[in-house]
Amino acid sequence: MKNSCFSKTNYIIVGIAILCILLGFVLMYGSSTSTEFNPDIFSFRRITLAPIIVLGGFVLMIIGILYKKK
Repeated sequence: MKNSCFSKTNYIIVGIAILCILLGFVLMYGSSTSTEFNPDIFSFRRITLAPIIVLGGFVLMIIGILYKKK
């Protein structure tokens, strides 16, 4: 791995970022019933928490790509 652009730390940060993004999308996932109105689509988890986690995952991805060992 001497010729690689990324170090082991970069790959760990990017892996954690991917897990955060996936977790955010899982938290956003709604019910599959479309025949009735479900007020749970406006819950705190789907409207606020999940997008914050996804955005944090994307920011962490950028940090993981740009991180340079000192």
